[in-house]
Amino acid sequence: MKKAPAKTILDGKGVERVLSRLTHEILEKNKGAGEIVLVGIASGGIPLSRVIRRKILSIEGVEVPAGFVDITLYRDDLSKAGYQTRLKRTEIPFSIDERKVILVDDVLYTGRTIRAAMDALMDFGRPRNIQLAVLIDRGHRELPIRADYVGRNVPTSRGETVEVRVEGEPDEWSVVLTGAPAGKGE
Repeated sequence: MKKAPAKTILDGKGVERVLSRLTHEILEKNKGAGEIVLVGIASGGIPLSRVIRRKILSIEGVEVPAGFVDITLYRDDLSKAGYQTRLKRTEIPFSIDERKVILVDDVLYTGRTIRAAMDALMDFGRPRNIQLAVLIDRGHRELPIRADYVGRNVPTSRGETVEVRVEGEPDEWSVVLTGAPAGKGE
């Protein structure tokens, strides 16, 4: 079956602008960077959290502690995943106790990844709060989870895929929506 053509949602400059805005929103809400830590969700949230960290350093002159979390073992569909499941690394080399944790991911969809990430974070300590920053919110929530900081809301059908690329130079970054089969959709 023929698929609809890919559609660019954000080019490199667009991703850069959105991440700058998200960074300013995070700093504004938290009255600076003094009490926050960044945790990217493997794998899409890791490069985004690194960009946000660099922007915070540029704006505030503060090196925010940053790490990342693998949610594989916290997934609610692990038993269905079979033996193909690959563990990634979790690296949180600082205490999250009483800190404001900014959890960063590329795409918010059903909310299940975020729930798993919050479960994983609780194994590392007791944060003051957890705030969620996502580049794209595509809807279709299955759990009552919403982001505190959203780069762009992109209405999608369940058959579509949002591909985020934040690797290489900023002009190479992109967010692309790949289509459901032509003539199909919700």
